[in-house]
Amino acid sequence: MSSVNSILVTGGAGFIGSNLVLTLQERMPNARLTVIDDFRSGDFKNLAGYRGDFVAQNLATLDWRKQFGDEKFDAIFHLASITDTTLHDQFIQTHDNVESFRRLLNFAKPNKTRVVYASSAATYGAASNPSVETNGAAPANVYAFSKAIMDNLANHAVKDVSGWIIVGLRYFNVYGPHEAHKGVPASMVYHLARQMKAGQRPRIFEHGEQKRDFVYVKDVVEASLRALEAKVSGIYNVGSGSARSFNELIDVLNSTLGTDFKPDYIENPHAHYQNFTQADLTSIRGALGYQPQFSLETGVADYMRWLYPKSVES
Repeated sequence: MSSVNSILVTGGAGFIGSNLVLTLQERMPNARLTVIDDFRSGDFKNLAGYRGDFVAQNLATLDWRKQFGDEKFDAIFHLASITDTTLHDQFIQTHDNVESFRRLLNFAKPNKTRVVYASSAATYGAASNPSVETNGAAPANVYAFSKAIMDNLANHAVKDVSGWIIVGLRYFNVYGPHEAHKGVPASMVYHLARQMKAGQRPRIFEHGEQKRDFVYVKDVVEASLRALEAKVSGIYNVGSGSARSFNELIDVLNSTLGTDFKPDYIENPHAHYQNFTQADLTSIRGALGYQPQFSLETGVADYMRWLYPKSVES
């Protein structure tokens, strides 16, 4: 990473983006950072202490050449997207996510600027076994469809331009600091913790045996940083590698928060729902040396200390 002097992060005021930006600033204090965000799913408060440049623009309509001229970046992290999977307007979701990426790639192509972009585990659709990158895309909603098309664009780009490195990261169920502003799309971990801190029984879909690969945002940032060192292009899963049930999550939260709530089971209203997610990490371990550092227990504990510093013991 020593040769990386100028980095651009799209969606840098968002949940994962802001965690990445502040970590880059801390670890690479001499690098010049630029963030692009339109605040649709970001918040300026997430960037408290940020010392770099900020461009407020809509990426789906941004003229990159007009904005940046001949300015060269050593790497672009593309985390901006409509992340609300409940937005079912197929045109808006697909247009904004795909066209933003297309414009970015067209800007990065002449200099073969390294691109690291956020894909999603949602591209796998319904699964009952750990998802492997070679599994075909089976998107169950338009958000997942838009991410699958982005993967297609990335694959075409690296075939067309020799030596251009583009790394896609399929994030699983990410939770952690700087997500509260998202509201409904924020993680289950966040919402259940809020309910329990308010003295309410945590509400989950019956019978709580659905399983998720909950991955802490600090591990996601680490995987993103490792993509700066990737020798070849690729699309990789980023998760904890473990599937944990909703019931287990409530047990972990009870233990961390010092509460003793039983789940309040409700009917699942979603026809297309991922009842199981788990990342097979074989590829990313081999290619990037990624190894998650946080189990659900240690990740939730770290997060709750950040969320409730006065009431959760270290």
